[in-house]
Amino acid sequence: MSAQNETIRRITVPQIRDRKGGEPIVSLTSYHAHTAAIVDKHADFILVGDSLGMVMHGMESTVGVPLDLMVMHGRAVVRGTKRALIVVDMPFGSYEESPNMAFRNAAMIMKETQCQAVKLEGGARMAETIKFLVERGIPVMAHIGLTPQSTNVMGGFKTQGRDEDTWNMHIADAKAVAEAGAFAVVVEGVVEPLADQITAAVDIPTIGIGASKNCDGQILVLEDMLGLNPWVPKFVKKYGNLGPAIEQAVAEYADEVKSRAFPGPENVYNNK
Repeated sequence: MSAQNETIRRITVPQIRDRKGGEPIVSLTSYHAHTAAIVDKHADFILVGDSLGMVMHGMESTVGVPLDLMVMHGRAVVRGTKRALIVVDMPFGSYEESPNMAFRNAAMIMKETQCQAVKLEGGARMAETIKFLVERGIPVMAHIGLTPQSTNVMGGFKTQGRDEDTWNMHIADAKAVAEAGAFAVVVEGVVEPLADQITAAVDIPTIGIGASKNCDGQILVLEDMLGLNPWVPKFVKKYGNLGPAIEQAVAEYADEVKSRAFPGPENVYNNK
């Protein structure tokens, strides 16, 4: 069978879970089909993050992201991919009220988008909900540490674990979501020694973002690492600088339109 005819199979939830302590897991966010198709070639899982509210729609936080927006972007990412596991964030207000509410919304997300898993924020306080979902066939990725949906309570995007007296609480959160059945846990915005302890304390993969290189995997917001946002957190490394390149291209286009250099003969149709 030729390489062109080989069936590309999606990475599965058990395959991600089994990567604990093995080859580091590669992940990025994506919100639309064309970038997802690029990321799909390199990432083990793609997160359709509620960060899309800030990145794509200019919101000040993720709190205002509605469920239907997650579904719309989730559909686009699934359409654009063949290989990576697709995880869709459950937005603020769609799962906290009760396990039953969480199941209804998670099931809708999976049915409408055809994603393979959902992600929700919260540690021990969400363990009952995670267990309820997993028992009913909804794979769950957990998210602890700096949880962006809780920034109004936290008082902003603040690094967690600077006070060592809080470490046991964060470790307990990680253990609680693992015991509840989460197949992986995002560890965001925590001091490196704490992230290392969390990774050692649980038997599911930890996915770091502003955490530690010793986590079982890493994730970044695609637009941040491509240099499309003028300001990014300290933990982001810019692997590209596309913002200025895009602006330069737009400016060149505008100049050529004004000077009538565009469209040229090669850009128009004739009757011959």
